[in-house]
Amino acid sequence: MKNATKKRKKKRVIPGFGISLGITVTMLGFIVLIPLCSLVVFSANLSFKEFLQVITRPRVLSSYYVSFKTAFIAAVIDAVMGMIMAWVLVRYEFPGKKIMNGIIELPFALPTAVAGISLTHLTTANGWIGSFFDRFGIKIAYTRIGITVALVFIGIPFVVRAVQPVLEKIDIQYEEAANILGANPRQTMMQVIFPEILPALIGGFTLSFARGLGEYGSVVFIAGNQPYKTEIAPLMIMSELQEYDYASATSIALVMLLVAFVILFVNAILQSRTSKIISGIS
Repeated sequence: MKNATKKRKKKRVIPGFGISLGITVTMLGFIVLIPLCSLVVFSANLSFKEFLQVITRPRVLSSYYVSFKTAFIAAVIDAVMGMIMAWVLVRYEFPGKKIMNGIIELPFALPTAVAGISLTHLTTANGWIGSFFDRFGIKIAYTRIGITVALVFIGIPFVVRAVQPVLEKIDIQYEEAANILGANPRQTMMQVIFPEILPALIGGFTLSFARGLGEYGSVVFIAGNQPYKTEIAPLMIMSELQEYDYASATSIALVMLLVAFVILFVNAILQSRTSKIISGIS
């Protein structure tokens, strides 16, 4: 009896766990780990002093600043507008809802170069949107505003798709109970609904921010690529590659990689702590 019990305990719930884990680790190694390790290998061709000189050049630092600033602003806009869009898709019924729900993922399916060209044509002084704002002296294309617009476009699906499933799982009875207890709509939103979607909102914001930092195709056309003004970090990497300076290109890319790891690490901590706080309150 004891041996039978031990065999049952050792038996995996999911069949083929060993081979499944092996395939997963192998694919991660080929697709993720090996390409990332190549950045470190190429960067090692430079001494530490040369590495610092490359990543701290004024033009490179300016590109970092442009990328971080525009990506952060775009992620904040995505967090606000994405939450509103997710709310509308979950809580309201209207004609064309399914079409709108499908269009949300268009930035995922659309080639980034196509998105960049389309946004550039729309936001130039002669474009439909750009001509309107040009009357008030506001230029969108070939400015940091244009970069932010492009990053909002490619980042907003991350927030919508992160928040939408959480909203769908929130029981309407919680809101009804809050209303019975005398809470107004604002109090219900801030004290009942918002704490539930906060971890997902943080995750969507972080993914949008990380995607914006590394975006190239949809930004390079609308940015104008003016040094010290609208030049982004991915463009600096491409410029170094075109000059066959692989060591400098991989050094700049390595910095972006480390930043991405830090962002994802902070995201994991924030989501974990937020979830613990919410579960403790509930």
